[in-house]
Amino acid sequence: MANQFLDVRVKKEISQKLSFGESELTRPVYSEEVRMSTPARKRLMRDFKRLQQDPPAGISGAPQDNNIMLWNAVIFGPDDTPWDGGTFKLTLQFTEDYPNKPPTVRFVSRMFHPNIYADGSICLDILQNQWSPIYDVAAILTSIQSLLCDPNPNSPANSEAARMFSENKREYNRRVREIVEQSWTAD
Repeated sequence: MANQFLDVRVKKEISQKLSFGESELTRPVYSEEVRMSTPARKRLMRDFKRLQQDPPAGISGAPQDNNIMLWNAVIFGPDDTPWDGGTFKLTLQFTEDYPNKPPTVRFVSRMFHPNIYADGSICLDILQNQWSPIYDVAAILTSIQSLLCDPNPNSPANSEAARMFSENKREYNRRVREIVEQSWTAD
């Protein structure tokens, strides 16, 4: 009897859905109410809430207006390092495959670092071959902040910065300080 009632209720819901005009049936499946309910978007909302409630020191991030899939973030240079005092802007572009696939992360701010390409892209294992769905936005940004002070010159994205980091740390630190100072006035 319960199954019969359920079948009637389901049929009624289906008929109500089908009673919308043709334009309602043919509207794009990417409408906002459908898009907001995808697993990637739900996860990003959870990541955002966690980032707001318990923000790690020196990082900040939020979705752009009306687009949970594109975030703006800021990483502050860690204290007592050549990066100290810097304010570095990034973008994070997510796909519907998140959290199974990492976002595309890139610095908008000018950078001089062994593991950051000229276009701002980042060479970091957790954004490539070591990605895991356990990483959230806070973990990504914290890892990038950590990378600033602990570069891997053996996997260079910027060969000049890698060489300088390995062979002339004083000059490398001077170049980093220039980048920090530029970050104060950059838009």
